[in-house]
Amino acid sequence: MTARITTPFTAQSTAAEVVDGVDLTGRRAVVTGGSSGIGVETARALAGAGAEVTLAVRDPRAGERAADDIVAATGNKQVLVAPLDLADQASVAAFAAAWDGPLHILVNNAGIMAAPETRTPQGYELQFATNHLGHFALTTALHPHLAAAGGARVVSVSSAAHLRSPVVFDDIHFRERTYEPWLAYGQSKAANVLFAVEATRRWAGDGVTVNALHPGGIRTRLQRHVTDEELDRVRGATPGSFSWKTPEQGAATSVLVATSPLLDGVGGRYFEDCEEAVPHEPGTRRGVAAYALDPEAAALLWQVSVDTLAS
Repeated sequence: MTARITTPFTAQSTAAEVVDGVDLTGRRAVVTGGSSGIGVETARALAGAGAEVTLAVRDPRAGERAADDIVAATGNKQVLVAPLDLADQASVAAFAAAWDGPLHILVNNAGIMAAPETRTPQGYELQFATNHLGHFALTTALHPHLAAAGGARVVSVSSAAHLRSPVVFDDIHFRERTYEPWLAYGQSKAANVLFAVEATRRWAGDGVTVNALHPGGIRTRLQRHVTDEELDRVRGATPGSFSWKTPEQGAATSVLVATSPLLDGVGGRYFEDCEEAVPHEPGTRRGVAAYALDPEAAALLWQVSVDTLAS
């Protein structure tokens, strides 16, 4: 039994505090969804520590504005922008094909939450297609570059919403069951954790480790489909009582997983509030569900994902 990882940091720690003292000079990082929310704060912290950071974004103009802001804030001019639409496999393939040289840090941060029922042209449910399949295709395509880096880390941004649903392999894309936005979101976030488990099993020998995390509740464009009242309802909170993190605090656990020396060689785990999560206790919104760390489900999801993308 491996020891649970704890750190000096807390739910109130910021990304800048977590990365303080870490030197990323010469390291190259990609942050998907890096133009807003916790993505831009993750990118800002990595750039502030000296990394070359590529913002992989759907809207390159928004990406350029974010890059200019990060350069102005950090003095690091190595902040780049590249187009990436995770729901479009051709876009994912183009991004990966254009990458040259080693990749030390990949932060799979972009996502959509509780969207109305929408399908890709292939008929895939959009949240699963974006949050899991897009990042699965991106990471596997970039694997040679991660392996070339030596000690590369992949960060899989999940959510406490993974507690809402395991991956329902019999009907991932809601072709038989009635579509429910939060179940679809929860399933995609459980997939983010399972990906970390199986990718680490497959790639640790290449020096590539993958960990998942819950960033906490942060008010960003991710919730554009959801009202405050709806968020209170799904969290079981009394109206207005939920404690939001700032984007700088929300990025802290991503940055910890990406950079902390405490995680050297560590993979296949799930973190929240800057430490490894405990097993989920029913009735709470904390911890990690056993089904999200199940190695058999992780292996099955990998094969299903390969088969889906090949079809």
